[in-house]
Amino acid sequence: MKFPDPLLRGRLLRRYKRFLADVELESGAAVVAHCANPGSMIGLAQPGAGVWLSPARNPARKLKYSWELTAVGDHLVGINTSVPNGLVAAALEAGRIPELSGYPDLRREVRYGKNSRIDILLESAGRPPCYVEVKNVTLKRGPEAAEFPDSVTARGTKHLNELALMAAGGARAVMFYLVQRPDCVRLEIAADIDPAYDRALREALSQGVEVLCYGCTLSPSAIELDRRLPFALQV
Repeated sequence: MKFPDPLLRGRLLRRYKRFLADVELESGAAVVAHCANPGSMIGLAQPGAGVWLSPARNPARKLKYSWELTAVGDHLVGINTSVPNGLVAAALEAGRIPELSGYPDLRREVRYGKNSRIDILLESAGRPPCYVEVKNVTLKRGPEAAEFPDSVTARGTKHLNELALMAAGGARAVMFYLVQRPDCVRLEIAADIDPAYDRALREALSQGVEVLCYGCTLSPSAIELDRRLPFALQV
């Protein structure tokens, strides 16, 4: 996924009200950017951090910039939670996710379950439908593992319960974790942050829900799907 316009580099001044960030651009101008990330963003919102913003293409939009990337050490981390769905859909259409191959029809944001929408619905004649829920992963507290979630997520738990019902009913159901940082070698669940999510995932797995996890390569010009990462629940 290439950014449609060159990103603007700046320095984070503060993140506040969850969805707002004050940023000083390299030009010295101070701007307010939209932060499309409802999580805690542990380790990613420190004042003074290097950040990259995308300019809004709609001149009528109130906030003229969106926060896309944060520098952590020598690496970039993608913090925009609206990116993963499109990135995974594009990778599926390009045949870059072999575990989900063989589905010629792809639809997004399809209603299902109890007043929910599935991120991606894959369909093929003669096969059960495949429901794919995509989650953005940015948390890293140790030397190797990415973790999810970074805050309590009742919505995420609901999605797991919905997927479990689909799997129990004979459909294929997949929880797809996209790690938007290149410095992780595996994925773990942050059970200490959200025990209910950990329990819901274990129950979903027992009902036949699958887990896939992929990493990303990131630059100020593009974010691309990288290799599959291993996943295991903690004993």
